[in-house]
Amino acid sequence: MIRYSDTVDTIEADRLTGFFVGWPTPASPEQHLAVLRGSYRAVIAIDEETDRVVGFINMISDGVLTAFVPWLEVLPEYQGQGIGSELVRRILADTEHLYSVDLLCDASLQPYYERFGMLRLPGMTLRHRSALQG
Repeated sequence: MIRYSDTVDTIEADRLTGFFVGWPTPASPEQHLAVLRGSYRAVIAIDEETDRVVGFINMISDGVLTAFVPWLEVLPEYQGQGIGSELVRRILADTEHLYSVDLLCDASLQPYYERFGMLRLPGMTLRHRSALQG
C-alpha cells in the first residue's frame, strides 16, 4: 500500500536514496531534502510496509500566477504502478488560481503529461551540472 503525503518536514535525508537513476551526477540525499523542503509544494509517496519514500514530485511558485514542476521521480522498482500519475494529480490539484503551471520534459515524455491536460510548448534551459556535486 502506498501512502501520499505533502508533509516533508519530518522526512530525513537517509530516506531519499535510490533516486536520480541515469543522471550524470545525482543530487545528494541532503540536496534532495533541501529541494523538497524549499518547494512551494511537494508530495511524496511512501511504501507503508517498508516506510520507504518511493516517489516524489515538487512545485516551485510565486504563489500568485505561475508555478513550475521541476522533478517527478518514482524508484525503478515501483514504476508502472500508477504512483507517478497519482503524484502528478496531487501536485496539480488546486492550481486553478495559477495562470500557468509549467514543466519541461524530454519529447518522449510529452504524451504522458498530456494525459493531465498539459500542452506542448517550446522551452529553453541552462544547466550547471557541477552544482550537483555539492
